[in-house]
Amino acid sequence: MSILFEPLKIKNMDLRNRFVRSATYDGCADKSGYVTKTQIDLYSTLAEGGLGLIITGITYVHPMGQIFRFQNSIAGDEFIHEFERLTAAVHRRGAKIAIQLFHAGREARFPDPKDRLPIGPSFFENDPYCKAQYRTMTLNEIQKTVSAFGDGARRAREAGFDAVQIHAAHGYLLSQFLSPFTNRRHDEWGGNLENRLRIHHAIYEDIRGKIGKDYPVLIKIGVQDAYPGGLEFSEGKLVAKSLVEWGLDALEISLGLRGLSYEETEFRTKIDRPDREAYYRNWCRDIKKELDILVMMVGGLRNFELLEEIVQKKESDFISLSRPLIREPNIINDWKRGDRHRAKCISCNKCLEELRRGEKLRCFQEEKAAQ
Repeated sequence: MSILFEPLKIKNMDLRNRFVRSATYDGCADKSGYVTKTQIDLYSTLAEGGLGLIITGITYVHPMGQIFRFQNSIAGDEFIHEFERLTAAVHRRGAKIAIQLFHAGREARFPDPKDRLPIGPSFFENDPYCKAQYRTMTLNEIQKTVSAFGDGARRAREAGFDAVQIHAAHGYLLSQFLSPFTNRRHDEWGGNLENRLRIHHAIYEDIRGKIGKDYPVLIKIGVQDAYPGGLEFSEGKLVAKSLVEWGLDALEISLGLRGLSYEETEFRTKIDRPDREAYYRNWCRDIKKELDILVMMVGGLRNFELLEEIVQKKESDFISLSRPLIREPNIINDWKRGDRHRAKCISCNKCLEELRRGEKLRCFQEEKAAQ
């Protein structure tokens, strides 16, 4: 049997294999942030497809952190019951499920953005990478945001989730605090790396205080920004070291602030040959080599033999897939049965572009092939 199908634990969470569904926004929540039957069916299909762990799409912990209209919320106790239905459906099919705790920061977009401006670590003029209006967070807003992450984790545990994942990548709030490009504060929340990482530590401690030491806490961490003046990988490795020292249970390694083209984001296109795959492999390899921590690799993973090689060489412990599972939610079962075909996803990003227009998650290439 391939090493990819060997079981593995994250703290006290037993996983049946090394495959993770990386958090993927699906656009299927209702307008109030509640779980829908469409989502229960989607996650049930993913669990039946053979995954070990499913991580939900971005779930906002505070209304100020919402980015999409049809996005799940865990910003109140009223959301717990519907999430219980979701976690139970996944568990009945043998998979485990974690919720991704999210705040968009200055990227937030509210149903009526005229009501209030989004918030970020610090506002500054003439940012070529952000044209939206936003304002600097107050100290009170920072503290409320920290508490909101902890409260979200507490609700997640009550709802039956097996773990939580803190979203600290892709240019959202925690990436904004971590990057020297977007964090230009002059107080204890900005400046040197320790200060820029302070909110991450505060959130982790608040979560632990509310859900205990026995519950798995994961993080998706952006270890380098896409353009000059941002976070460099040399600092990103120091960030990873701090996360391990605090007690995080697994790191999913990804990009920090995004650039303007797809090539400068986590959504790279034209993943059509081996040398275009696994584009965060070097980061994972370097972090795994230096730190005793479970690592999840994401980013352009398509070829089974390559994925097997990555885990065999101890460059990563888990394989995280996003776009391939949109087209082939059953691909893990295919691979387990011996059908080791390359993932059919061509990374065209039409799924992403339609999500941004308010459509629901689906693969347009699969629809085209079926016609």
